[in-house]
Amino acid sequence: MSSLTTHTHQEIITKINDFLSEEFEVDPARITPDGTLKDVLELDSLDYIDLVVVIENNFAFKVKPEDFTGIHTFQDFYDYIISKVHP
Repeated sequence: MSSLTTHTHQEIITKINDFLSEEFEVDPARITPDGTLKDVLELDSLDYIDLVVVIENNFAFKVKPEDFTGIHTFQDFYDYIISKVHP
């Protein structure tokens, strides 16, 4: 089975880190659970749109803008995606 629901949390986190470092051209070593998403990825408002598209393409669920209000660290981001992939 290749469904995302069969992936472990660590596999999901690895996938997230891989696409974030590639999409935003960031050294993977800078992506740590307690790192701030906005600062490490140097996100501006347009980058958030790119981030939403990347999430939707990689994890096949729709992201609502209000979902981002509580996301500050990479751990928050991991928890958000895992909660959507493993409801």
